[in-house]
Amino acid sequence: MTGLSRLRPGRRFCLAGLAGFAIAAVALIAIDRADRAYPPPLDAARELSTEVVDRDGLLLRAFTTAGGFWRLPVRLEDVDPDYINMLIAYEDRRFRSHFGIDPVAIARAFMQLVANGGRVVSGGSTITMQLARLIEPRAERTILAKLRQMARALQIERRLSKDEILTLYLTLAPYGGNLEGVRAASLAWFGREPAKLALAEAALLVALPQSPEARRPDRNPAEAETARNRVLERMQRAGLIPESEIARASRSAVNSGRLPMPDLAAHTAEQAQALRPQEQRLSLTLMRGVQSRLEELALETASRLPPKLSLAMVLADGKTGEILASVGSTGYHDAGRSGAIDMTRAVRSPGSTLKPFIYGLAFEDAIADPETLIDDSPADFAGYRPRNFDRGYMGEVSLREALQMSLNVPAVRLLEAVGPQRLLSRLKRGGVTLDLPPGGAPGLAIGLGGAGISLRDLVQLYTAFANEGRAHALRDGVFPLAPTRLPHPVLDEKASWRVGQILSDVAAPQGAPRIPIAYKTGTSYGYRDAWAVGFDGRHVLGVWVGRPDASPVPGISGIATAAPLLFDGFVRAGLKAADFSPRPDGLVVRTRGQLPFALRKFGPRGGPGLASSARDSAPSIVYPPEGARVVLRERNSGGLSPLVIKLQGGAGPYRLIANGIPVERPSRRKTINWTPDGAGASTLTVMDGQGRAASVNVFIDADGF
Repeated sequence: MTGLSRLRPGRRFCLAGLAGFAIAAVALIAIDRADRAYPPPLDAARELSTEVVDRDGLLLRAFTTAGGFWRLPVRLEDVDPDYINMLIAYEDRRFRSHFGIDPVAIARAFMQLVANGGRVVSGGSTITMQLARLIEPRAERTILAKLRQMARALQIERRLSKDEILTLYLTLAPYGGNLEGVRAASLAWFGREPAKLALAEAALLVALPQSPEARRPDRNPAEAETARNRVLERMQRAGLIPESEIARASRSAVNSGRLPMPDLAAHTAEQAQALRPQEQRLSLTLMRGVQSRLEELALETASRLPPKLSLAMVLADGKTGEILASVGSTGYHDAGRSGAIDMTRAVRSPGSTLKPFIYGLAFEDAIADPETLIDDSPADFAGYRPRNFDRGYMGEVSLREALQMSLNVPAVRLLEAVGPQRLLSRLKRGGVTLDLPPGGAPGLAIGLGGAGISLRDLVQLYTAFANEGRAHALRDGVFPLAPTRLPHPVLDEKASWRVGQILSDVAAPQGAPRIPIAYKTGTSYGYRDAWAVGFDGRHVLGVWVGRPDASPVPGISGIATAAPLLFDGFVRAGLKAADFSPRPDGLVVRTRGQLPFALRKFGPRGGPGLASSARDSAPSIVYPPEGARVVLRERNSGGLSPLVIKLQGGAGPYRLIANGIPVERPSRRKTINWTPDGAGASTLTVMDGQGRAASVNVFIDADGF
């Protein structure tokens, strides 16, 4: 007899139990060490698409992973709970209770396999096992591969909670093509986030991961519909969904097209990714709805622009400096218009858009008042001879009228008085340094666009008019800057208010919606750039139109090309208009008759001048001249563009009579827009408030642009 056999039965049982326990303990230790030595590759599976989101966390744009997959991060609370319940009911009913392997499901699958002669009727894989296959894909489908999946499932369950497992599955599951995860699938197949799904949509998303390529809706819609209806039938048999809803969902058509992924704010998103490549989630200050609507406006406008013209828009909150929308071109992928170039950052000539700051300095220095008269006539400033946009002159006008009509000679007269260097210094207070010609000292030409500036910087300067003269540094979230109100004012509060009040009275372009904004336009030398910048009491919108290669575009102008887009942009943005700031305390608004003698007329070098008697003379039409042949552009919508008629002398209000018919309401402005009925000879008569009249005969030609 052996030693063990001589022991009493009770002691033999005890020793056997101890030996079994020891073997089990050794096995568990070995399994634990193996588990630690060969952990599941969970970290590698967490490579995600970079997503760029707006201020509210809404998706603007996403970038594929290094492998070219759309794999967006997902949170369970952001996914339709009905879809999650359907997924668990269809794929893994005991998901919440098993430990990674479902023995009941495996046994059932084996029995069905035997009963059906080796044909697979249902699988025994749990969601955790499917996740194991996703993080460690293998081509072979063998018993050994299935055992490896089970082992990995056990490892995963040791490391992750059930919600974490489900979240990772919903991030990695394949949905056809390069779509991975329920968010990418919902965006591509339905065009929206998976927070709220229709029953038919949820069923399709349940069915796709089982055979994503065979069931792709864009390639195999019939197979996709069959698989979806199979999911619905099982939900009906399980009693989870009423039969009436199942029938309605089964009849709905499967969307057979794949939609593009969100691609808003492409230029800003790319810059954010380039500057912060390690961040997976990039938050911007933009508002997705506003950005989307302005991009739609840019696309619509592109269809009406001549070839190769692009545009740019920047909308900012003037009270915080936050950029709410930034449109860098007519379309990022519009190669014919160099759409990949972000024209909001391109440095271009600003035309007349800096004139408001010149006038503001003159008001601040108390050398002029909005009602001060100034001479608009040919002038020579040490060899520099500025001319107005239309090559005509208005004679004596008030500063208010000169700024509203954007006359060049008065602006240069004021700039000579306040000094170009002082203007540059004030613009620097707004955080902007103009791009001057190499080696060139600042001259009077900077007041008419003889320097370079970007649209973003121009909008930043104009935030001063929404902040009592102090500009805000613009920020879009690319750099995580705090709100920055620049420490020194561009203009004092009273001068800023005066300029804003003058610009708020500028008439809207013909056909534009009437909205309460102030605005200024500009056209650069040689018709290369058309600008318009507008603001209300809070928001500032800047618009640029031109060719990215800076070549001339005959016919474009700030008032005709950029201003209508500015007004449409404010309306499309959908933001609530903000009231302008109230008149500052202590600011006295005076009529011309109430001005001190020294402020009644602006002298040749900023000193007082003698009031002219031009307003006591009869009116005259200075443009178009007698016998002129004027070429007007044909509009895409039909008809001709307006002819700008400029007056001199007389006393308002003025009334225009074309070919014997009054065509305009009386106006006190010395510019009148008239839209001819068609080409041909016309007689234009202007009558002033005292009944005095002037007439010219002109011939209108039409020219398709």
